[in-house]
Amino acid sequence: QVQLVESGGGLVQAGGSLRLSCAASGRTFGNYAMGWFRQAPGKEREFVARIGWYGISTFYADSVKGRATISRDNTKNTVYLRMNSLEPEDTAVYYCAATRLLAVATMPNDYDYWGQGTQVTVSS
Repeated sequence: QVQLVESGGGLVQAGGSLRLSCAASGRTFGNYAMGWFRQAPGKEREFVARIGWYGISTFYADSVKGRATISRDNTKNTVYLRMNSLEPEDTAVYYCAATRLLAVATMPNDYDYWGQGTQVTVSS
């Protein structure tokens, strides 16, 4: 089992920045690739970013490419998502998730463990 707890969400003005954190506990954090997803009201959960086991390989959704940076610190069992130039369209609940898959995984079903989510609201 892997337990994931997100933090860092909140209300931010358009154009602002935010850094989300996801703290993991349980099984060896370094054995999991980590992803960030988001879900806006009335919409399906969508992929945002993914980082490989060692933090070298990253992959981003087109919607956030150039504005988002995913990183991880395996010594702290934590994965981060920094978002810049936030837009009202970025408003959603943001979730982190863990997967044992080596290949880049962008579908929610590819992930085994999920956090409870943290709300990000971007005002115009």
